[in-house]
Amino acid sequence: MQPDKKTYDKMAKKASPPSPKLKDCSLAFLVGGFICTLGQLLMALYGDVFGLKEDVVKMLVPVTLITIAAILTGFGVFDKIAKFAGAGTLVPITGFSNAVVSPAIEFKSEGFILGVGAKMFTIAGPVIVYGTVASVVYGIVYWITTLI
Repeated sequence: MQPDKKTYDKMAKKASPPSPKLKDCSLAFLVGGFICTLGQLLMALYGDVFGLKEDVVKMLVPVTLITIAAILTGFGVFDKIAKFAGAGTLVPITGFSNAVVSPAIEFKSEGFILGVGAKMFTIAGPVIVYGTVASVVYGIVYWITTLI
């Protein structure tokens, strides 16, 4: 016999207590802010300290953040940070790196083609697709508005 909707809702509410929203938002803000601050520090390091050109710095900062996130994912540290910080780790570049590396690690036992290659973009793939479609739509809208 299946429980009715009211009984199920009571059971579900009892099993999953409310999350501390203020704490979760604060941690997300602090960790996300730390990741962004790290990006700014890398910009200063590469530009001011090493004297690299602006276009090189703009390339090195995301590459460094992606590499750090990928390494932390490989060692299982990124998941612990994400569990602690919640949405704060979803700062696009680090969250995207984690979304690509995690399935690759998980499915490496199935081989490079059917495991890593086939599963690497299972999480990040939709982000790429919808991001690309959105950019095309925005580009068309922008183009039309500049004609007027």
